[in-house]
Amino acid sequence: MYLAARGEWLGTDVGRGNEFCEAARSGWLKQPANSLSNLGFVLAGVLVGWHAGRPQGRLARPGLATSYAVVVVLLGPGSMAMHATQTTLGGHLDMTSMFLVASFAAAYALMRAVGRDAGFFALVFAIALVACELVERIPGELPVVMHAGNLVFGALLVLTIVIEVRLRRDPPTGDGRWIVAAVGSIAVAFVVWNLSKNDAPLCDPHSLLQGHAVWHLLCAVSAYCLYRYWNSAVVPVVRSQPSPTRSRIA
Repeated sequence: MYLAARGEWLGTDVGRGNEFCEAARSGWLKQPANSLSNLGFVLAGVLVGWHAGRPQGRLARPGLATSYAVVVVLLGPGSMAMHATQTTLGGHLDMTSMFLVASFAAAYALMRAVGRDAGFFALVFAIALVACELVERIPGELPVVMHAGNLVFGALLVLTIVIEVRLRRDPPTGDGRWIVAAVGSIAVAFVVWNLSKNDAPLCDPHSLLQGHAVWHLLCAVSAYCLYRYWNSAVVPVVRSQPSPTRSRIA
């Protein structure tokens, strides 16, 4: 991202993302606070990956914990692409990174709800991702969420929450504190996101403390807490120990 921003690999500045209050600087990093706050996603993804590497860090199917770590990390440079460069391509990369994590969450919840395998997860994930990319291209402005891309992103997250609530009716259920933390974090983040747009109460264009940066950090917390909730719902693998008799014989 550093090289892309310095070398203008993503195109020319068209003001993409300037509706999120922070005044654009003249250097290669157009919105410093809104850009660097995305390191929170990188940290959250690395923490997921670290936990996923432990014996108790798995999700319902092999490899999905590591895959989730990757999509969470990608939220960082994806969002940086827009806020650092304000280019059209940067904006698309920002939305795609959001679609990746939302599609993952919805596919993982649906896979568990219907009791299917990783192939089903991959199919639902791909369909959701393609659908999001197509919906994003619908022109026009919408109240509150601004455009169709944000609308479909939010719809996938709401769908995930609905399915997760229904899944709590049957064991094994995860630690409810993690799901409350995940939903609470993104709910507060959404409020801050709205209050931090241009001309909104929390908007101060020249401040290094930006509400939209807080949105990034709270979303990173939510992404990590969601993984910990999923992980807490997985039945631990009990490894059989050799009997003393067999050990002596060996």
